[in-house]
Amino acid sequence: MDKERFDGMLLAMAQQHEGGIPELLDTVFSFLARKTDFYTGATEEAAKQLVLDKFLEHGQQAREAKDQKRRQNEEADRKKRERLERERQQEQAQQQEPQIREVSDEEAARIQRELDEKAKGAAATAPAKAEDEDKKAESGDESDEESKGKLKPNAGNGCDLDKYQWTQTLQELEIRVPLPFACKSRDLVVDMQRRRLTVGLKGHPAVIDGELSHEIKVEESTWVLEDKRALLIHIEKVNQMEWWSRLVTTDPEINTRKVQPESSKLSDLDGETRGMVEKMMYDQRQKEMGLPTSDDQKKQDVMKKFMQQHPEMDFSNCKFN
Repeated sequence: MDKERFDGMLLAMAQQHEGGIPELLDTVFSFLARKTDFYTGATEEAAKQLVLDKFLEHGQQAREAKDQKRRQNEEADRKKRERLERERQQEQAQQQEPQIREVSDEEAARIQRELDEKAKGAAATAPAKAEDEDKKAESGDESDEESKGKLKPNAGNGCDLDKYQWTQTLQELEIRVPLPFACKSRDLVVDMQRRRLTVGLKGHPAVIDGELSHEIKVEESTWVLEDKRALLIHIEKVNQMEWWSRLVTTDPEINTRKVQPESSKLSDLDGETRGMVEKMMYDQRQKEMGLPTSDDQKKQDVMKKFMQQHPEMDFSNCKFN
């Protein structure tokens, strides 16, 4: 049986129990006593043993999962230390290489000839390089122009606003809404739809009420009241291959070019998934700068190679997308 299919229902129940686990367990055992023959259908010892068996079974699973996660973290830390040590040793080896060596007259003459030839080549290509640099500068100006008015992402790649804060990964968003006074769950209004979000207190103007900038998975999105003074909302993205520039369409935009994903998170992915994520991030930045994506560059390289192999063909009237 897929036990995780009840997680959404149980999490919703847990959110309604302000007393935490004790209150939730009280509700469960009250249900068993009122609506089932759990206590009366067998002996008291049998009922106790059943509860104890399930407690021990799932407790063992939780401890094993925790130990596995600890071992994974230790392995990741070990690999990181080894990588840093290799980099340190390589740097030391480079620093220890001799920087000056004596050369013969013949070698000196050969080196001078090579320098002279490079100088002549540089002088010949200087105008072309200057033109390329001008084009790059213009492109940079356009990029700066596009970034004007956009906010720098906060430490969680989201945005800190007056009434709430949000952070994100590629897969999900976390929203934190501070509350003006101690509240209970029944005091809150949280309406999550596929493309709209409404959050606030009953009888007060909504803190968030607008169209989401992208679609979300409503059935996998949840909220919880933290210490009665803050509302935490977890949202799962539908498209888990892009960064959001804002939560709702009325919010100010952040500059997604400056998003800094945690390297440790990327390192947790397998090679194929990590490569796909890194390619997606590169393509998104290229699009924002008006530059070709990795797929576009591959097409251009293939076409350029084909043109070089067939100089007899006229490509002057061809248009390539």
